[in-house]
Amino acid sequence: MQHIREHLESFAPLSDDDWYVFKSKLVLQNYPKNGIILKQGTTENYLSFIESGVVRLYIPKIDNDLTFGFVFASSFVSAYDSFLTQSPCNYQIQSITPTKLWRISYADLQTIYKETAIGNEIGRKNAETLFLIKSKRELALLNKSAKERYLELFSERPELIREIPLKYIASYIGITPQALSRIRRQIS
Repeated sequence: MQHIREHLESFAPLSDDDWYVFKSKLVLQNYPKNGIILKQGTTENYLSFIESGVVRLYIPKIDNDLTFGFVFASSFVSAYDSFLTQSPCNYQIQSITPTKLWRISYADLQTIYKETAIGNEIGRKNAETLFLIKSKRELALLNKSAKERYLELFSERPELIREIPLKYIASYIGITPQALSRIRRQIS
């Protein structure tokens, strides 16, 4: 749990009382490799902190899934649009590796917002971080080549990217697995 506290304190100082309220609401859940964390069509009821593992967000398709996000350890993950609106999700969340999540429910998070001095600030900072990640991805798709997107992804998390199947990486950067193979040959 210390990783979560450190992450939250990167947003704002956290009193011991506020931390006690927050940690009392957390539930530990483990997922195996390729476990479904959230199924398409269900409502996201949790904001989860990844203690260990790699998670992907994707739209399931018959031929090829459309991967649009990867989330790594020491980060929050959620189908945040579904979480905020409490409506069914249009995509799925899957663990790519064995994954350990500390989860807080929507109702418990509302309680934290009301009962702690820092809850609203942490919620706002987390929402801002998620927005910036989304904006960065959209701008990369519009302004960078597939090779540049691959190199950026690889440079950000080289040790973890090796755990992600190439077909997911290709989908994430918006190309076919064959095109990704050509890029990898060019840079090796």
